[in-house]
Amino acid sequence: MSYGASAYAKVSRTALSPREAEAAVLIKAAGKLNALRDGTFDSPAALNEALMFNQRVWTLLAGAVADPTNPLPDDLRRNVTELAVFVFRSIIDTMIAPTSKKIETLVSLNHHLAAGLQGDPGPARA
Repeated sequence: MSYGASAYAKVSRTALSPREAEAAVLIKAAGKLNALRDGTFDSPAALNEALMFNQRVWTLLAGAVADPTNPLPDDLRRNVTELAVFVFRSIIDTMIAPTSKKIETLVSLNHHLAAGLQGDPGPARA
């Protein structure tokens, strides 16, 4: 197999679907935030970097669901948009007055949405 063909074959095995890529970036954002959950907040720059990364991720998600050509059902698109607005407000609130609880909320949202994108519906409701 030629070098080009083997390189393509390797990439095709490791390339993520759009849903998997969205889940991966949400998990990455959650990881950046999770590293700050201990409540020390010694580095405002690290906190702001993690929050801004999370904001960029959610901006992309909100933009994707706002696209009129997005094939998702309207109610799901609306729900993701409402979640994004909540996340944006939470990010600003966390920048102003950071607490471990606020960061945990953002981490939890990212993990739950990532799990949904990966096909995990979460715990069954009774």
